[in-house]
Amino acid sequence: MNGSANTNGRATVEQALARLNFKPRELEPGHVWLAGAGPGDPGCLTLEVLAALGQCDALVYDALVSPDVVAVAQGAELFYAGKRGGQPSMKQDDINALLVRLAREGRRVVRLKGGDPYIFGRGGEEALALAGEKIPFRVLSGLTSGLSALAATGIPATMRGINKAVILATGHAAGTDDDIDWAAIARTGQPVVVYMGMANLPVIAAKLLGGGLAPATPAAVIVAATTPRERIVVATLATIAEEAAAAGLASPALIVVGGIVAMRAALAGGA
Repeated sequence: MNGSANTNGRATVEQALARLNFKPRELEPGHVWLAGAGPGDPGCLTLEVLAALGQCDALVYDALVSPDVVAVAQGAELFYAGKRGGQPSMKQDDINALLVRLAREGRRVVRLKGGDPYIFGRGGEEALALAGEKIPFRVLSGLTSGLSALAATGIPATMRGINKAVILATGHAAGTDDDIDWAAIARTGQPVVVYMGMANLPVIAAKLLGGGLAPATPAAVIVAATTPRERIVVATLATIAEEAAAAGLASPALIVVGGIVAMRAALAGGA
């Protein structure tokens, strides 16, 4: 695609960007930018994150960041800091120390995470570590998977007449002393989107049922949203764990429970 208009008269992507007059901030030596890559599809990157990737000379990236997005940081030194539940991964303290070290070496550092760095991405912990060491940093928001995955699979996060709130929760501690109060969440009657909960899906479903949600409450598991590997299983709260297991679904995945899931069938005729 070149800079001239298409034969049909529509503007090219390059022309549209020029009309936007977007002027990215400069990533300076010794600075760290904590950035979100969105749910997976490179098209979900924000312009700010794209510009940051083009400027950095050190990229510290997570397991959920796609190779296509990593490749944008051409010429940067790559540091893999993947964190996946139940798998060997870099300790958070070591990641914090790496960011501080790279900044003190005068590098232009981007710390790239899937989704949004401040939504169950430990971005707050890294920001605290940088602030404590007087390292200049910025946070570049990304599309959080908990909302964009729903949109990608035809589930509206909010729907008049169905819900007045959406609860984002983490499920990695389900069944432990560090667990959240699933019964309290159930009593709100509002949809819940659960990150990092696949390994504990049977426990989470049982606790929501025990909290009063009806067995017929719509539920879904979304795997690898917005990517070519995207899969979704829709069932009821009573059966979702069994049906997800039968389908062989595994992380990375999101669990969605609530009436909004039923809208997927009604909206199936959309483009």
